[in-house]
Amino acid sequence: MSETPNPHIIDADTLTGEMRPIRRVVLALGSNLGDRMAALQGAVNTIADTPDVWVTAVSPVYETEPVDSPQEADNFLNAVVLADTTLAAHRLMDRALAVEDAYDREHSEVPNAPRTLDVDLIVVGDRRSDEDGLRLPHPRAKQRPFVLQPWLDVEPDAVLPDAGPVSDLLADLDTSGIKRRDDLTLELQ
Repeated sequence: MSETPNPHIIDADTLTGEMRPIRRVVLALGSNLGDRMAALQGAVNTIADTPDVWVTAVSPVYETEPVDSPQEADNFLNAVVLADTTLAAHRLMDRALAVEDAYDREHSEVPNAPRTLDVDLIVVGDRRSDEDGLRLPHPRAKQRPFVLQPWLDVEPDAVLPDAGPVSDLLADLDTSGIKRRDDLTLELQ
């Protein structure tokens, strides 16, 4: 008889004997190009299928006006995924970029250009990083209602490290450009 591993305990790496702590992860998803909902659902599925990542919650979907984007940019669909992982932050970032690539994300020199899929690491446990390609906690998350509102929906007592309670941060922002889309639901399979 096989046992299902408990994702909430620390497991030793069988090759190195190294302890790998479980960290809570917050990932923000966004799409404003192509089949936006299919891209978000695909991202949720791919993240959930990642070894050593256990998705614990998926937020409601929000439609949001583009921020600092080219004038012709369409509205985004946004959501937040909460997960537990034993992956290192760099490996998780690599996975996020691979998910974007799988949905034909094109990186443009134009800031905030339309994109088929954006997967941002917002928080990886209490990890701090200021390296190129890995900034944790996400440096602009505290200014983004399209990240904070969906996160607050699935974690009412959420705290953004080095910034404060998500509810307080959100209260200080203009949320007029975001609208909850109860007609759209992301499924955790």
